[in-house]
Amino acid sequence: MALRPVTLPGVSVADHPVFQSLAPVFLLIGAGVLAGRRGWVAATAVKDLSNLVFLLLIPALLFRTMSQVRPEALDWRPIAAYFSAALPWLLLQMAWRGWHARGIVLALGGTFSNLVMIGIALITLAYGQPGVVTLLTLIAVHALILLTVASVALELAEGRTSPGGEPGVRLWRAAWSAVRGSVIHPIPLPIACGLLWGQTGIALPTVVDKPLHLLGQAFGPLALVLVGISLAYTPWRAHWRDAVSVTVAKNLVLPVLVGASAWLWSVRGLPLAVLVVAAGVPVGANVFLFAQRYRVAQAEITAATGLSTAAGVLTLSAWMLLLARFTG
Repeated sequence: MALRPVTLPGVSVADHPVFQSLAPVFLLIGAGVLAGRRGWVAATAVKDLSNLVFLLLIPALLFRTMSQVRPEALDWRPIAAYFSAALPWLLLQMAWRGWHARGIVLALGGTFSNLVMIGIALITLAYGQPGVVTLLTLIAVHALILLTVASVALELAEGRTSPGGEPGVRLWRAAWSAVRGSVIHPIPLPIACGLLWGQTGIALPTVVDKPLHLLGQAFGPLALVLVGISLAYTPWRAHWRDAVSVTVAKNLVLPVLVGASAWLWSVRGLPLAVLVVAAGVPVGANVFLFAQRYRVAQAEITAATGLSTAAGVLTLSAWMLLLARFTG
């Protein structure tokens, strides 16, 4: 689908499709911030709520959605376009921030998007089921590729060896651990299982499909409220310099690079919009888990995630408004 300018004469701001898509997202995040600030949900409960979302609601949504998709109908060009920009940007940030553990983790923060907790809900509201299919195809390999590259880079930077002195053993163990953890995971695993089920041509029985549908519907609101609760407990002011640099890299630079790459790959219309918005989504929670695993830059990534999410109110609005003017 070609891009062309679109005008919306006589449409008020409140009726604009971009406003209608973004307003529920940020109102739900705001509700979560209020719940956290008021103490309605304790900080200790955030982990349990995250487990509920990641281990039950997300797999139900992903499996049901992908079970209705035929792999032969998927277009893999958007994925190639996305990583043609994201991987060089990750490596460039590593070179700029320094080839050490802290620099690599911050570089990952400037590249890794919160495609699940925010991305799915936002793309669903803005672009419907076709947009979600493109996004889920990206999600299926997003963590696998970026976390594996970051793990290998970190091991190389540290120059680690196994206790027995065999060079490179720990490097390959780290790479294998990243691959295994990214595949046997409550996000890519139900995507793969859903695609395999779809290949059978058998419709899900109503007694199974209905509960999956209800669980999937619960995911969006709860995930966004949980983002707000986490934001309420984020002490980002103490590390504002790193937070600003990661936010600029993530919310502003990456979408430009992905948009240019998609254009060069001849990706147009809805897939182009989904890719740019996905690139502009705030820093993903997996970056903090990565920092936690290697015990480096945890406070900086926490601050960057908070600022990136807060700034997303403006940056995502800008990207979606810009895309709405040129996507037909």
